[in-house]
Formats: sequence, structure tokens, C-alpha cells
Amino acid sequence: MKKRVTIADVCRVVLGLTFIFSGFVKTVDPWGTALKITEYLNVYGFGGLNNYRFGFAIWFCAAELMMGLMLTFRIKTRLISIFAMLVMTFFLVVTFLSATILPVEDCGCFGDALKLSPWASFWKNVVLWGLALVVWLDARRKLTFLPVTAREWVCTLLFAGLAGGLGTYCYRHLPLIDFLPYKKGVNLREAIRGGDENGTEDARMIYRRLDDGSLHEFSVADTTWWDTTRWEFVELVENGEFEPGMALREFAAFDPAGDVTDEIVDFPGRVYMLCAVKLDLIKPRYAAKFEKIARRADEEEAKVVLLTATPLGGEQQTMIFGEAPPVRVCNVDATTMITMLRASVGMVVLEDGVIVDKRNCRDIE
Repeated sequence: MKKRVTIADVCRVVLGLTFIFSGFVKTVDPWGTALKITEYLNVYGFGGLNNYRFGFAIWFCAAELMMGLMLTFRIKTRLISIFAMLVMTFFLVVTFLSATILPVEDCGCFGDALKLSPWASFWKNVVLWGLALVVWLDARRKLTFLPVTAREWVCTLLFAGLAGGLGTYCYRHLPLIDFLPYKKGVNLREAIRGGDENGTEDARMIYRRLDDGSLHEFSVADTTWWDTTRWEFVELVENGEFEPGMALREFAAFDPAGDVTDEIVDFPGRVYMLCAVKLDLIKPRYAAKFEKIARRADEEEAKVVLLTATPLGGEQQTMIFGEAPPVRVCNVDATTMITMLRASVGMVVLEDGVIVDKRNCRDIE
């Protein structure tokens, strides 16, 4: 006899697929999830836990993806429905606070794949909480806590390995799917020029003080915001209004003499942009890879620069990697760097201003 599909079954599948989508788009970008976790921790006054953000990001996203898979395939539905209710209740409270007394510009529910306003996130969670309630009540009424079957053991281990392995891989390399503005094929030169045509010379950078959470405005040329131990990037303001999706126009590189952005993006040919959020993260094995790139750039008559958020001194600085020619060092905002390349140390390659390659330093050959 064919099993009748109930409203609870529909709610379970919709809820499960939503968890799968939400978990997947965050699992493939653990760096982005870690940044959002950092923002929440700072807003709620738990900045001291920021050192654990990557481990928690991988675990949290993997758990969400695994929960969605188990709901969709009816694996231990009663137990998972309890977790789903707890998770959705937590999300409901957090998104309500984000929309009211503890504002967060974007909830991060769907990573960088889909941006929602705080109130849109809250009402979305109201609907999902209702679905979770229906699933929990139905499972509570029909099912008991039965022994785990062989099929359930296999599926649980498979889902856990898939979710956890995917997050770990994308953390150690780069996101499998790039939802960020700085993806391959983007013309960075045209994006910056387009911003100038629309008046971004009057743009202001909004930063949050990490010690008290207050917001402050800076001009792009103001070097105060380079101190990433005190300031956290929030958004670019143009003509007095927040305009999401402006990350490409925020790209700006400086050396002690001033703005060198045009010098980099206007270079006719290939530019190897070596990236290190902090200079002390360049370990010997990474320095050896940078040496190869610097040598290659010299042979190709290409340009090579080292971008970092580490504040520079008052004179133009260079770094020497092995026997390669000196590499010029320039400052870029830390948030912009992580938006451009999800890695502490890595490389972005431009060809006539177009992004043609991005690599974690582990993958540089």
C-alpha cells in the first residue's frame, strides 16, 4: 500500500532542503562564515572567543548541512526534529535582536550566496520555525526512540564525513563555488573605474571599533582604518547611503608614498598579487613559493606586488624571497583582502585588470 504524503512530510522536506542549501553555501566558504561569527561575537561582547571562529564555523555549517540531509532522507527524524526546533528557536531570537536592539547588517543565513535584510531574515525564520514545529509534533506523535539501524549508521557517518570533509577542504584551499564579487573573470579595473564615474571619490569607509562597537567614517585615503586590531570593516557609504555589493569599488592599495591602486590595476599585462593578511604568516614554505612567483614574474616581465594588512613604516618597503628580485609591499584593508581571497596567504593574478586566477598558498606551484 502506497504511503500517503502528509503536511508534516512536506514541511520536513522543505525544512530539510532549506538546511541543505543554507549549510552548503556556508560550508563551501568557511572563511565567510567565520567572519560573520566574528561580527556576531563582537556585537554580543564575546570578542575573546574569536580565536575559535574557524573551528566553530566548520562544525556549525557541517552540522546544519548534516541536519538537512537527515531530515530529507528520514534518518532519526524524531531526534533531528528536536535539534531543528532548538536551532530555529535560537536563530529566531538572534535575528530578532539583529533587527532591533543589536543591529547586524546581514544575518549571514545563506552566506554570500543570498543576502537578506535583518527583518527579512527574521520573518524567514518565523516560517522555518513553524515548519520545524510541525515536523517535531508529528515525529513526537508517531515515532519512538528506536535502536539505530545499519542504514541509519551508514547514512549518518556518510553525511558527517561529507559535510565535515567539505568544510575542511574549502578552508585549506578555496571555496568550491565562489559567491564573492572578486571571482575569476571580473574586470577589477573597470569595476573601480565604474565606481569613479558614479561618484565614489566621495565614498566613505564605515568601520566599527572593536573595543566599544561604535561606528566611524573614514575616507579611503585615511590610513587610520589600517589598524585591524582596533577597527572592523562594516560597509562602503556612497552619497550618504549604505550600498551593498560595493566590495569591488572598495579595493584600494597604498604604500607609504600614497595610493598605488591605479598602478596595479592599470598595468598592461600580468600582475601577480601575492597576499598575506599579516606578514608574519608567511612561513618558510610559503616564502619559497613566493620566490618562484617572483622569479616567474621577472622572466615574464610581469608585475608582482605583496599585499598585506600589516601596517607599513614611513618608507617604501620591499621583501626579498630567496634569490628572487625584491617584491614591493603595499597595504590593503584586511576585510577587502579576505573578500578577494579566502586565505591568510595566497595569490590573485590579474591579466590586463581581469582576475584570471586565485590560489591558496598551499596550491601555488
